Amino acid sequence: MGDFMSYDKLEVWVSSRKLTNKVYSLSKLFPKEEVYGLTSQLRRCAVSVPSNIAEGVGRNHRKDSLQFFYIARGSLFELETQLYIAFDQNYIEESVLKNILDDVVACKKLLNGFINYYKSKI
Repeated sequence: MGDFMSYDKLEVWVSSRKLTNKVYSLSKLFPKEEVYGLTSQLRRCAVSVPSNIAEGVGRNHRKDSLQFFYIARGSLFELETQLYIAFDQNYIEESVLKNILDDVVACKKLLNGFINYYKSKI
């Protein structure tokens, strides 16, 4: 499957890339003392999602591919938690939190659908 699938055309990859860019923009507003803390953590999690989708598509073995897709899903849950923490620290407003969490949920749904589709092809 990975031989002919182009990850950059996948809706799940495009969506997670957009989410990553939102996280970068949002975290630019965090206090400077968070640059090596929550800012860095959020960005690493966000980057992990499209990166692991791409790496999974590029793998030769389907079990390897699925493992990378599961890592991407785990990163979405980690990102969600860190966004709540950013809200708890008053780095983002509730409306901003709700908006970006909607994007996280949308990515989770796309990724779960993609994982199920991929598993059905095994």
